[in-house]
Amino acid sequence: MKLHYYPETDSLYIELKSAPGVEVREIVEGLMVDLDAHGDVVGFDIDHASRKLDLSKIETFALPPTIAAE
Repeated sequence: MKLHYYPETDSLYIELKSAPGVEVREIVEGLMVDLDAHGDVVGFDIDHASRKLDLSKIETFALPPTIAAE
């Protein structure tokens, strides 16, 4: 997962996987979801992110341990 913040548009993109998005759907005003060719979620785009979220810190909880490559 990757977070991309674009200050010029004040948008935050949360990338869940690196597959290309082929369709965008607006869930609610200012929140779009990118879908891949299979209809799976690729990421979320949040407009006016700094007005809606506290971008000063990011916390993670209970992430699974990294699996070493074999």
